[in-house]
Amino acid sequence: MLNVHLVPHTHDDVGWLKTVDQYFYGDRNDIQHAGVQYILDSVVDQLLKNPDRRFIYVETAFFYRWWKSQSSSMQQTVKQLVNEGRLEFVNGGWCMSDEAATHYSAVIDQMTIGLRFLNETFGACGRPRVAWHIDPFGHAREHASMFAQMGFDGFFFGRLDYQDRARRMRNKEQELLWRASDSLTPPMADLFTGILPNGYNPPEGFCWDQLCSDPPIRDDPDLEDYNVDDVVGRFLVIANSQSTVYKTNHIIMTMGSDFQYENANLWYKNLDKLIRYVNARQTNGSKVNVLYSTPSCYLQELHRANLTWPLKTDDFFPYADDAHDFWTGYFTSRPALKRYERISNSNLQTCNQLEVFGGPASRKGPFGEGESQTMKKAMAVAQHHDAVSGTEKQHVANDYARKLANGWQHCQVLVSNSLAALSGLSAERIYCDNLNVSVCPLTESSKKFSVNVYNPLARPVTWPVRLPVNGTAYSVSDASGKAVDCQVVHVSQATHEVRRQRGFAVNELVFQVQAPPLGYTTYTVALIQDGPPPAPAQQRAPPVIQNKYLQVTFDPETGLISSLNNLETKQSIKLTQNFYWYNASDGNNVESKQPSGAYIFRPNSSTPFIISRTAKTEIIKTSVVQEVRQWFAPWVSQVVRLYADSRALELEWTVGPVPIDDSLGKEVITRLDTSIKTSEYFYTDSNGREVLQRKKDFRPTWNLKQSEPIAGNYYPINSRAYIKDDTDQLTVVTDRSQGGGSIQNGSLEIMLHRRLLHDDFRGVGEPLNEISGIFPDGLVVRGRLLLTLDPPQTAADTHRPLAEGMVLQPLLTFTDGDLKPNTQLEFSGLLAALPPAVHLLTLSQWDEDSVLLRLEHQYQSSESKVSSQPVTVNLQKLFSTLEVLGVAELNLSANQWKDEMKRFKWTPEKGEKPLLKTFQDPSTWEVTLRPMEIRTFLLKVNLR
Repeated sequence: MLNVHLVPHTHDDVGWLKTVDQYFYGDRNDIQHAGVQYILDSVVDQLLKNPDRRFIYVETAFFYRWWKSQSSSMQQTVKQLVNEGRLEFVNGGWCMSDEAATHYSAVIDQMTIGLRFLNETFGACGRPRVAWHIDPFGHAREHASMFAQMGFDGFFFGRLDYQDRARRMRNKEQELLWRASDSLTPPMADLFTGILPNGYNPPEGFCWDQLCSDPPIRDDPDLEDYNVDDVVGRFLVIANSQSTVYKTNHIIMTMGSDFQYENANLWYKNLDKLIRYVNARQTNGSKVNVLYSTPSCYLQELHRANLTWPLKTDDFFPYADDAHDFWTGYFTSRPALKRYERISNSNLQTCNQLEVFGGPASRKGPFGEGESQTMKKAMAVAQHHDAVSGTEKQHVANDYARKLANGWQHCQVLVSNSLAALSGLSAERIYCDNLNVSVCPLTESSKKFSVNVYNPLARPVTWPVRLPVNGTAYSVSDASGKAVDCQVVHVSQATHEVRRQRGFAVNELVFQVQAPPLGYTTYTVALIQDGPPPAPAQQRAPPVIQNKYLQVTFDPETGLISSLNNLETKQSIKLTQNFYWYNASDGNNVESKQPSGAYIFRPNSSTPFIISRTAKTEIIKTSVVQEVRQWFAPWVSQVVRLYADSRALELEWTVGPVPIDDSLGKEVITRLDTSIKTSEYFYTDSNGREVLQRKKDFRPTWNLKQSEPIAGNYYPINSRAYIKDDTDQLTVVTDRSQGGGSIQNGSLEIMLHRRLLHDDFRGVGEPLNEISGIFPDGLVVRGRLLLTLDPPQTAADTHRPLAEGMVLQPLLTFTDGDLKPNTQLEFSGLLAALPPAVHLLTLSQWDEDSVLLRLEHQYQSSESKVSSQPVTVNLQKLFSTLEVLGVAELNLSANQWKDEMKRFKWTPEKGEKPLLKTFQDPSTWEVTLRPMEIRTFLLKVNLR
């Protein structure tokens, strides 16, 4: 008997063509007819009419809102539906996250808040058993690894490459076992993965939503257009045909789509009839049985079948739905939003930590009532696959940014309160969120001020600070009163242009700060009257800049970098770096009508246009920093920067407004061309964690027929990418998610900005042509790339901490005037820094007397001789101001006790069924982390 599992569902984007709020309330239906509150009203009403009916719901951001406005009797009714398995939650995060542009820490956070709400509201019956990513545009291996560690039994998705799908259909490999980590012992990161048959839509002819126009089932035999036999006949053909490309006698059909079920009666009335009439055929020998079902019921049947499943160890990027339609543009789309999301994540972690260290005083103090919840939810919404991905309409992108800014306002109150409690200083604290373009009214005008530097990392950091000032000389002293080397340099022309009247400083004060782990230090800055002028800038082409670690040589003819040397390891490579743009296809050609757009990258030539073969340069050399400022065009400039204590070369690029007066869309890249012999291989990270090998024009799982030589070789870069040979590895650490590739041997290119003039027909309905109030002539974007050169064996020892520091940056707050005596100028929340391999991923208040702690081993198993070893941490000897009274371990998403997490076990083809190894910790308080392992604890604490 063939069992057909019908899964009624709705796909509710947490913002896309409308904002989250508009979608929830059913506002602006002139843009798109969609109202989530009515969907949930209608579904609950219809489920109650027939106990056989089922429904699954995914996006907790919407469900949470709906739930809060229900009466207690309605809440009881819904609890009963959940307890009886008639309403089932799947995935359960605040949103369905994007997989190409997200950082693992923010994904874990958004899953945690969604699953926590379900857990606390519905208990065990509300816990999702299945991860459900039906719409994201390509799938990351790190996501599968996280889902496995969150206790999910399986994972279903809708989109994969058209060539991959064709092969999997032929070989009945649309259901597989994904081994999602090279470091974690199987089956820790093994995840059963199912590819749905129709994306996430119903089979053709069977959409009975009010948004569809398929004919209903007309079952009065007296009717002239009675159609039961026709409907049943068509359904049986589809079911039997689908069964030939799946492995078992169970198949799944998704009955629903975007924002469907607002009038659920239409769907359920017709589905009731379909089930009745198809099953009635069994008396005449039909071998098809149809039932209302859910993904977890379907998965249970697959598990019961006790088969072996094909094993996959790579990922599902890039995704193409046709020969010229590669969804690799969104890896870079809306670069300013992508950066703002990343800064917001750093700010949120600082906010969370200071809520713990400041205790109740952080939530209610001299600056009012502060809280972190608004920021947590704004960040969770931003992980959605039409948010940080850059695939939403412009007004929606503005709304995501506004929500993050609002969340940060609430967190600022909490941070100020907490720092006041810890330091004993309740003077006003000023936040300067535009320091990257030299804007900070306080430092621009003040003669004396202090800078509080909070470091959210669990190890000390050295960090360069650049403050906009109008004086020419300053003295800077640290918390112990010692003088700190500082220099004044003039603000670059590019910065004057990009800040557009937001600030008026003519100079920047530059010095390096050192901050303790999970703590702060304070620096005092004072103007020196009649001081010497700033460091002079030389206009000539620079031959070389260097510090004790690196030497960078420039070509005096072109003003471009010509080589990079690591002085410690005596390595040297040829390196040139320049800026180019691809001419975006406008869809007007013979091969395909596909233009480049928010989702799709499709250049109309494989050769990018060089912006300029030479750069106008000026060089500034001081004891703190050496920098070469390069101008390529009125809209492209860069600073090549080397700080005194840095092992990385900084490239600070500024791109925009991208000119479009020639009516050509442009996709701007920077390309690094080196002497490294890469043999067509390069490496990218997955969601900021494990690194995957990539090869030009190649996919590990199938024989690729390459039809887009550039776009088909682009991959997501979330935090780093590198190229290497036997002796040299050049690593690039990025400050946001971007797309990139290695098109020629020895080269690495990264897309920085896109400005396009056509929509790409994937539903967003507008070209990616960003302007704003500040930039009415086109968005200007600024960012940083960090370059390191190391031997491949030790490269991770440099790039792991570097990338971690790029994601969690120190937070600067400013206080005007003199500090009052007895101010506590330094604080560390840790008794000692954590070992280099251990990253403190999460420290946040869980409830009154407990905190959530995540510790992560941030190295892969064979990455580092020193750091790829197990490390033990004592939880009782961790914190300086928290007394740890009790500890319990949770799964990664903190919605199950670790020892209660039981998952289905699956057997790979050509392999044994892996048995879960349990490792003993040395003691209750001492926990051992193995490479790439994240462990999550609930600590009962007392604030000392």
